[in-house]
Amino acid sequence: MIVIHFYGPDDAWGEFSNFYPSPMTVGGLSWPTSEHYFQAAKFPGSPHAERIRWAVTPAAAKSLGGDRTIALRADWLAVRDEVMRTALLAKFTQHRDLGALLLGTGDTPLVEHTEYDAYWGDGGDGSGVNRLGQLLMQIRAELA
Repeated sequence: MIVIHFYGPDDAWGEFSNFYPSPMTVGGLSWPTSEHYFQAAKFPGSPHAERIRWAVTPAAAKSLGGDRTIALRADWLAVRDEVMRTALLAKFTQHRDLGALLLGTGDTPLVEHTEYDAYWGDGGDGSGVNRLGQLLMQIRAELA
């Protein structure tokens, strides 16, 4: 079976990465990448969320979002999938080329292939949840 694996923004299919440079607007605010939006959503309405929004790179945004000296929103685990879905929907509807690329994958499975994340990705060995790939496929179906 053919599977589309993606991870880094400069790799094949890198457009599916949350680090891919695709500025978007969500909630009336501009975000450089979907990673910036996702990480900032952990700290809504806080100065830390603004620091994340203005981070120079998506890697810096991720690092700031991983700062556990600042409390995450209490409902983070309950809302994280919907936050990611919001980010992806904005990204793939506000950039026609990216939406077309996503639609062009047809019904091919999309898998974030990384050993660094067993929830959003496949854990590197296929044992992970691949939630990012699942959400991309859901959005693809909605846009079709």
